[in-house]
Amino acid sequence: MREIVLDTETTGFRQNDGDRIVEIGCIELVNHVATGNNYHQYINPERDMPDEAFGVHGLSEEFLSDFPVMADVMEAFLEFIGDDTPLVIHNAEFDMRFINAELGHLGLETLPMSRSIDTVRMAREKFPGAPASLDALCRRFEIDNTSRTLHGALLDAELLAEVYLELIGGRQQGFELAQDKAGETIAAIESQRRDPRPHAASEAEQAAHAAFLEKIKDPLWTS
Repeated sequence: MREIVLDTETTGFRQNDGDRIVEIGCIELVNHVATGNNYHQYINPERDMPDEAFGVHGLSEEFLSDFPVMADVMEAFLEFIGDDTPLVIHNAEFDMRFINAELGHLGLETLPMSRSIDTVRMAREKFPGAPASLDALCRRFEIDNTSRTLHGALLDAELLAEVYLELIGGRQQGFELAQDKAGETIAAIESQRRDPRPHAASEAEQAAHAAFLEKIKDPLWTS
């Protein structure tokens, strides 16, 4: 089963007011295991970068001006995510709105919300009343997010992939490791096994045993 963990960075919160996507990061999972096949792209939004957004992700208008515009990267993005691969997104409604707005600008068919898996909703259902931000979930699951000084689409997608695996029960790596170690221990014990001792008593041992029995008066096994 193939899944795509996805995150975006934008110029703001309101796509209807002209805010645009400036970065997309995707992590491919197959059977809940990261394959190393990722997609990452910075995008020139063809507009200024508000200070509030810059403070979140640190992507300046000058920096982004050297990258392609959305019209030039959309085909590669759509090819990577495929036609019906589930999209694992933290606060899926936000990212899906922006992706569909960009698709609309290009006259392309939008993506159905039913295709998304919202990890915020998953976290709130599993831990009612607890914080459900990505940082909070990293702390809960002891996932190292110390490199997340600023938001970044690929880094956040990588962290979200780990959070998602924990939300669905984890990969039980410890259990598999325990099995491997148990096998190694058994093999080591078997390799040290000694040859069995002979169990038949010698003539001298039989004679000593008979002499010992003669000394016992009224043994229990004769009563």
